[in-house]
Amino acid sequence: MSPNGSDRSSRRPVRRKLLQALAAGVVLATATGCTSKDFPRLGMPTPVTEEAPRILSLWQGSWAAALATGILVWGLIIWAVIFHRRSRTKIEIPAQTRYNMPIEALYTVVPIIIVSVLFYFTARDENALLKTSKKPDHVVNVVGYQWSWGFNYMENVDGDTATPKQNAKEISAIPNRVLTAVPKGAEGVYDAGTPGERNPQTGNPGPTLWLPKGESVQFILTSRDVIHSFWVVPFLMKMDVIPGRTNRFEVTPNREGTFRGKCAELCGVDHSRMLFNVKVVSPERYRQHLKDLVKKGQTGYIPAGIEQTDAAKNAETKNK
Repeated sequence: MSPNGSDRSSRRPVRRKLLQALAAGVVLATATGCTSKDFPRLGMPTPVTEEAPRILSLWQGSWAAALATGILVWGLIIWAVIFHRRSRTKIEIPAQTRYNMPIEALYTVVPIIIVSVLFYFTARDENALLKTSKKPDHVVNVVGYQWSWGFNYMENVDGDTATPKQNAKEISAIPNRVLTAVPKGAEGVYDAGTPGERNPQTGNPGPTLWLPKGESVQFILTSRDVIHSFWVVPFLMKMDVIPGRTNRFEVTPNREGTFRGKCAELCGVDHSRMLFNVKVVSPERYRQHLKDLVKKGQTGYIPAGIEQTDAAKNAETKNK
């Protein structure tokens, strides 16, 4: 057999594997179950708050930047493979580019620029998403505990701004600077969940948090034991629930429906059971739900968490 024939036969397995790899890639891309409407979101669920599209835009922009960087890198690799192959007739060492200052400066500066741009847009959107108003329409204290969730609706249900005269001891763990967002006369109602509870409409496990559509809701996040994470999936955002520390964020739901939520922080043996639901309804239906909780006797608040702690200090004593 001629050398040329031998070369052709040796290339066939490589070509066959390349075709198999391409076929596998096509199958993988088309078998994900995504529709044409889902594809632009790149795996994210449909946003249900006014703030979520900002997160979706950041996600899409990150993917676009990653794809552009990938195309550039893949293009350079393919170019090097094709145009810098070892010649069949020449065996000399090709020109070397070690200690080439322009090239070394290029692959140092370009990654810094890429990271800086990503950092800028991330910091910009993060600052916007973490802004809270002094007087939101509603305030809900989300309480995480092993292995479920409780919801303190900090609302003035009876309409009397003179009651109560002071904050309840159950929410004494929340700093006063945070409680300034709570409306005057908020006596509150609550709902405490269990892992075995289920939403009556969907059958999904966990308690149900009710929210009004089109009105701002500020979440005050507290924990009674370990670190949890409050994640409503279609909010496209989650935040840690830390014992001894109060976190908060604010959203405005803009779509009615019942959505799933879960704990996104490994918090112990039954972490997977820390599920809940979020039911977004009309403002009128929301107020009726608060009255229903009053009729059930669920007035006041459940304990919000442990006392706040100061920043850690050096407890070591100096040797004299």
